Amino acid sequence: MAVPKFRKSRANTRMRRSQWKAHNADLQAVKIDGREVLIPRRLVKAAKLGLVDVEQF
Repeated sequence: MAVPKFRKSRANTRMRRSQWKAHNADLQAVKIDGREVLIPRRLVKAAKLGLVDVEQF
């Protein structure tokens, strides 16, 4: 694991962490029960098996 050569100040550490931004999940069009819904790609299989309620999307 990489180790910094010098100690970073608390302000610099927090500034570095604050640059990270989360992105919205990409939605995929899927036909379930005869209607088309947009759901995140990671939930497509569960939605087709009926494990996830697609009404909330």
